[in-house]
Amino acid sequence: MSDELRERLRRTRRVTTPWGDDPARGTGRARLDELFGRWANGYDWEVHERRIRALPWTTAGALNVIHRRAADPEASVVVLLHGWPDSVLRFERVLPLLTDFHVVVPALPGFPFAAPLTEPGMSAGRIAGLVADALAELGHPRYTLSGGDIGGTVAEILAADHPDRVTALHLTNVAPQRALTADPATLAPDAVAYLGRAARWFRAEGGYIAEQSTRPNTLAVALGDSPAGLLAWIAEKLDSWSDGSAFTPDELLTWVTAYWVTGTIGTSFTTYAEPVTLPGRVGTPTVLSIFPRDIKPEPRSYAEAFLNIREYVEHPAGGHFAAWEQPEAYAGDVRRAVEL
Repeated sequence: MSDELRERLRRTRRVTTPWGDDPARGTGRARLDELFGRWANGYDWEVHERRIRALPWTTAGALNVIHRRAADPEASVVVLLHGWPDSVLRFERVLPLLTDFHVVVPALPGFPFAAPLTEPGMSAGRIAGLVADALAELGHPRYTLSGGDIGGTVAEILAADHPDRVTALHLTNVAPQRALTADPATLAPDAVAYLGRAARWFRAEGGYIAEQSTRPNTLAVALGDSPAGLLAWIAEKLDSWSDGSAFTPDELLTWVTAYWVTGTIGTSFTTYAEPVTLPGRVGTPTVLSIFPRDIKPEPRSYAEAFLNIREYVEHPAGGHFAAWEQPEAYAGDVRRAVEL
């Protein structure tokens, strides 16, 4: 860990959290004290950095990607697409479970470990095009896409743009922007009820979306210059969106430190700030994995309005970071998709 970060941690001004440890009010003092104390005293980023650097990284087109080939040259290709506020680290626990596939994990533009983002306009649609170009350069003409959050949105767009290349989709959610434009008159009753739940979630929990999409520059300065602020912003999501104790303190700090050392918290807002045009119903065969502690699990009828759902798999545990929280279940559903 850099001397600069250690000095910033040492000099941090502790801020009073007026609402104590009420999780509905954000990251509480006790949790921050636990994480911050570990970060400042004892956490060793260099150990994790060596592990991350040892992954099979390469450059393809404009992207940095983890590219691990299977022993069988004819093996199927699986592409794992991460979301926010994470990175390729979301899939560390899944990689050992998919050794019989060629696996590609792109560091999405603007996120940790990606090539520096030098210009605005990096929408989910543009990212989908860059992923397609990278896979072509790697020599993979056909592949299964797997992901959720922003990665799921990228997967939907890429599948619609290149139906000749994408053999199947494995998703953990429908692109969330669809809830803002869906016509209730065309949906089944339980799908209409879901729209109501989604709207209530946006009102109660969507403040971060409003800020990241409308004032990203302001927030980038606030979080990019303050380790404590960055920790509070990301830890809130990692804790509240996962199922139970999904992260040890060092694991959570590694995901946060990845943003700090790469200076990417501001650029990670790009897909929130840039408009996206979603395709109509995507015809690619799809496995949808539903994890009960995810932020807005969709009923099958809602998903079927936009996706060609072949399998709808409900799991007993897991949240938004399912590939990390429930890697065996996640990998099993990837295999379902490959076999469609």
